[in-house]
Amino acid sequence: METSFLKNLHWRFATKTFDPSQKVSAENLQKILEAIRLSPSSFGLQPYHVHVITAPELRTHLRSHAWDQPQVTDASHLLIFSSRTDIMERVESLMQLLTQGKPELREQMKAYEGMMIGFAEARDAAWIKTWGERQAYIALGFALAACAELEIDSCPMEGLDTSAFDRLLNHPEHLKTVAALAIGYRKEEPSRGKNRFPVEDLFTHL
Repeated sequence: METSFLKNLHWRFATKTFDPSQKVSAENLQKILEAIRLSPSSFGLQPYHVHVITAPELRTHLRSHAWDQPQVTDASHLLIFSSRTDIMERVESLMQLLTQGKPELREQMKAYEGMMIGFAEARDAAWIKTWGERQAYIALGFALAACAELEIDSCPMEGLDTSAFDRLLNHPEHLKTVAALAIGYRKEEPSRGKNRFPVEDLFTHL
């Protein structure tokens, strides 16, 4: 028997035309954000940040740097996923969170901290940037799944001038725009069915 989750994945599609009059409730928005917060990441560092955009004027400016895609302004909310490159600072923040500032707990986790520091020190800036982008996409995937489960429409977007987005969002140097996710409610049903490659094309069992 097909689960409700799989049924909802069949239901969802990349919604390009949103109904601006329909808004995602605060309760459902928090569920989507919690799904992002609970998504897995390497070492638990969560090297990304998400801006939740509703301000009309800002969204109009962002749309002008997103190939004039109407989802940017017409969806209920626009979520912008950015990767973080300040990994050493992130390691310190995570250790503070895990140990609650207690020296004895910090000492117990010394090996784990050393492993994270060694990981960061062994990579150059370009590698860290790409790694952070991959981590952000995992979080984006969880947001998409949460939207489907809640029967909230969504559209992931990569057609962005990321440098312009960084500027408009006043990003510090360590934050880099990766992708956006428009969420809301469809204005019309999709004009064609869902097309996916067959199982045989995608999977190999060994």
